[in-house]
Amino acid sequence: MCGAMMAAMRCPPLAAFLALSYGTLAPAPAIAQERAEPRPNVLLILADDLGIGDLGCFNPDSKAPTPHLDALAAEGLRFTDAHSPSSVCTPTRYGLLTGRFAWRTRMKTGVLWGASRLLIEPGRETLASRLAAAGYSTAAFGKWHLGLGAYDPARPKLETDFDSASDGSPMDGGPHTVGFQRSMVIPASLDIPPYCWVVDGAVEEPMTATTEGSTRRWDGGGGFWRKGAMSPSFDFEDVHHRIVRETVAWLGEQAEQRADQPFFCYVPLAAPHTPWLPTEDFVGKSEAGWYGDYVNQVDDGIGRILAALGEHGLASNTLVIVTSDNGSHWRPQDMQEFDHAANLQWRGMKADAWEAGHRVPLLVRWPGRVPAGQASDALCGLIDVFATVCEAAGLEVPDGASPDGVSLWKLWSGARDAVREDLVCHSMSGHFVLREERWKLIDGLGSGGFTAPQNPKPEEGGPLGQLYDLAEDPGEQRNLWLEEPERVARMRARLGEIRGREE
Repeated sequence: MCGAMMAAMRCPPLAAFLALSYGTLAPAPAIAQERAEPRPNVLLILADDLGIGDLGCFNPDSKAPTPHLDALAAEGLRFTDAHSPSSVCTPTRYGLLTGRFAWRTRMKTGVLWGASRLLIEPGRETLASRLAAAGYSTAAFGKWHLGLGAYDPARPKLETDFDSASDGSPMDGGPHTVGFQRSMVIPASLDIPPYCWVVDGAVEEPMTATTEGSTRRWDGGGGFWRKGAMSPSFDFEDVHHRIVRETVAWLGEQAEQRADQPFFCYVPLAAPHTPWLPTEDFVGKSEAGWYGDYVNQVDDGIGRILAALGEHGLASNTLVIVTSDNGSHWRPQDMQEFDHAANLQWRGMKADAWEAGHRVPLLVRWPGRVPAGQASDALCGLIDVFATVCEAAGLEVPDGASPDGVSLWKLWSGARDAVREDLVCHSMSGHFVLREERWKLIDGLGSGGFTAPQNPKPEEGGPLGQLYDLAEDPGEQRNLWLEEPERVARMRARLGEIRGREE
């Protein structure tokens, strides 16, 4: 199935798709000086657990219709070798907004919980704070999952006090303290309590109710979420639609009331992450069950946001970025049952160090500045979004900001040469990954995530980690660790150099 699927893709065939541009590597371009011409608006949409193979523009055999994302790809540039900093959500969100790897923070593995405190350190520049300082209007609508309330290193287990923020008083940490002038978010994933809306740092409605939770769809339940506190009017099924409604309304306000001011709108969706809760008008719209229907609903929501740009005359000067925080949580049995390759042919799933954990869809559109209807196989990361957006807007990256990211604006504006020589990714349990051209090193055994075996112990005389040639072995089946000792030593040294930098 995968071979036929790849052969039919509207991008180069498998050999060309995997044979990345390995010519002379160009250095990262210098950040442009600030300019006088109008700066672009920036719309950054981050889907939650959306796989690269869910989108028809990457996978014509997808069983989940994505017409709006496919249209966006036709109007802009799509990247086939883009990677999230982590194969789970919190660390990717941190990296996306700060240009810094989350494993440099207090969080070395896993994700935050709903009552966790803010992961972004005091004084840490974010993309939102940088753009706000340059005169942008900034807003965030969706799933935050970076902690709320200021973190106290002297009391590391102190949880967020949601009760104190229920009287309309904003918390001392959250999107409103890291550059977002307007925010409406849920604390964490839609399956992690507490379940409430936090508006500009304050809880919208006190959490006086509880939910008993629900089991997963594949276990016969109504969609997985955990037991916990919730606001009485919190509606799980309406979360996605409300994110879209609030985003569309804010874009309208921006066009009508602040037409001369550029904006940065960050939309971290809560879907298609569990619970898979497509509303009635989307049930049955796909051939991939509840998940596929939810993907279709995500596509519809993104379509409504993009339509709002057009309706208000904002599309021509808006840099649109659509991506996902990690790969899809789509198991081998799901792939077999529905004949749907949510992560294409890549091995594993969300949370893994294997390719399906962190290879993500990335679509970019800016009419007249980003080439339309093209695909790039250049290696790139979401860790680079901060620096890239700054260059696109003609802004310098402040000293100490985005320490792990480089500007990809050269690629986004149509260049074919590689910008990155290598890229680091990270799995849920802490496996480090180093990509270098066609080569991939995993400093550990197993998936490091959800797929078995997760973390097997090395056997005597056996490999201590994994090395794959993705051009010859895209399925990561032949471990070359023992066959390529010099390459392993060099790549491990490079990984150690990156990890050891003080950033």
